[in-house]
Amino acid sequence: MDRRQHRRTGRTAVTVGLMVGLGACATGCGGATAEGVSGPPGDPVTVLEHSADLLLNARTSKATTSMEMATGGTRVTIRGRGVYDFGHRLGRLTVVLPQDPAGTPEHRPITELLAPGALFMKNRGAGVPADKWVRVETATLSDGNLVTGGATDPFAAAELLRGTRKATYVGRTEVAGTEVRHYRGTADLATAAAAASAGNRPALAAAAKGFATADVPFDVYLDDQGRIRKLRQRFSFVNDSGKGTVAVASTTLLYDFGTPVDVRLPRSRDIYAGRIAENQPTH
Repeated sequence: MDRRQHRRTGRTAVTVGLMVGLGACATGCGGATAEGVSGPPGDPVTVLEHSADLLLNARTSKATTSMEMATGGTRVTIRGRGVYDFGHRLGRLTVVLPQDPAGTPEHRPITELLAPGALFMKNRGAGVPADKWVRVETATLSDGNLVTGGATDPFAAAELLRGTRKATYVGRTEVAGTEVRHYRGTADLATAAAAASAGNRPALAAAAKGFATADVPFDVYLDDQGRIRKLRQRFSFVNDSGKGTVAVASTTLLYDFGTPVDVRLPRSRDIYAGRIAENQPTH
């Protein structure tokens, strides 16, 4: 089967139910100088605008995701783990939903396949047969799937930095034992969408219109080869009731660059085409 198969089975507008009811520096620029001497190489904004390109050079990696959502007095965290192929813009994550207040898991882990313009989910629940996948067109989602799936597509998260408006170099630190350069700044979703790759452009454009604000504050940590090791982004959107906003912090960790990755998208006959319950709460 063609690994890059993206057949439509209908524009299924579905909210996953995870909302709780609701270049500049090229590879080898690693001559990063010690903090307090002459600072990191390059202008921070320019470095971050091109940081996604360094992931293409890295080809693949393992990924860990965490999404924290808060509204009113409710706070939940959704976690994921998997692999990503930056060259083909394909990823596979196992996403674990929060436990109920008694500590009993309510859902089996959801398997998610990430592809340009599409999100595929297995163990979606809500009447979907256990052996079927649900396909969602990410451009139809008001958040561009930066939030809906419970995990932000790692390459979409990186391409959001193409919209960096302002950034400062914070200093050197470590992420999982790797020395990194810490930057802090704000990106603009509309600017990022205009500069993104063809596969991410429609989804980021949808997010620019759908979020409460197009400004996305972030903290990002680059290794001495310019590759993103950790990226934390903060989103804000209006909740389902239209009253108040939901604050979301999405964190992506990338490691084991060059790891073998084989992501195969579902065949058409394995994709569920029936009606899917929307806004299914996790508790």
